[in-house]
Amino acid sequence: MHQRFWWMAVAALLIALGPVGANPLHAQNDAPAASAAPGPAAQPAAEGDSLAAAFFISRRVGPAGERSVEVIGSMIIWFLLTLSAVSIGLIGMMAMTNQRKSIAPPGVVEEIRTLLTGGRYREAIELAREEPSFFSRVMHGALLEANHGFSAVIRSLEQISDELTTRRLRQIEYLNIIGQVSPMIGLFGTVYGMILAFQAIVAAGGDPDPVQLAGGISTALTTTFWGLVVAIPALAGYAVIRNKVDELTTEATLNAEEILNQFRARAAQSGSARKE
Repeated sequence: MHQRFWWMAVAALLIALGPVGANPLHAQNDAPAASAAPGPAAQPAAEGDSLAAAFFISRRVGPAGERSVEVIGSMIIWFLLTLSAVSIGLIGMMAMTNQRKSIAPPGVVEEIRTLLTGGRYREAIELAREEPSFFSRVMHGALLEANHGFSAVIRSLEQISDELTTRRLRQIEYLNIIGQVSPMIGLFGTVYGMILAFQAIVAAGGDPDPVQLAGGISTALTTTFWGLVVAIPALAGYAVIRNKVDELTTEATLNAEEILNQFRARAAQSGSARKE
């Protein structure tokens, strides 16, 4: 999935850079004509870039007014766009794989409860082995330890529950990493854009054209914007899905312990009978 997102981002960047990269040459070739008609004739060229394009391509204006693509700033923007796509994909995938039906399906819980209460242990073990939910895997591991006593059953249940819960939380942690890193990448773009703006001031001898400053400032603000766009949904999705996983896995573990607690009384009764 990550490779697919990377190829899509690179292809989109090349497509965007292709037509835009030709604009500086046309601007240079048409410079005499543009100078001949200063006011209104130059206005359409300045308005050639739409507001949407400013959010996806970083541009620089040279001293002579030529426009070119700022490659590093554009790469930062498209890298953040790729992280946004990865983040949205992970949120959707984690939300689908951590629903109640995949952790503690009510029908399976009640069916295993009924089988164990009726003494049909082999059928209960077989159902838990074939059913892929979190609850079934916990019950299957616990029931396999039934010959070693009730304490071994509970110990196995808790161990498998902790292991499976940690595995699910470890997968969700990628959202937290994206949410923490993307603002730092946006901040890197912010600093880089301000460096470009100050370089324009130095190159103009302290009195730059505002249009030359706009390229660096635009890069700084756009990368900050996309860093926040990536971070906010990623961190929100991480918090919501993590709480949901914690709630459902705890519920499934408690249901399993409740079902198996009926064997505690039987074990105590058999032990007292042996003493007598």
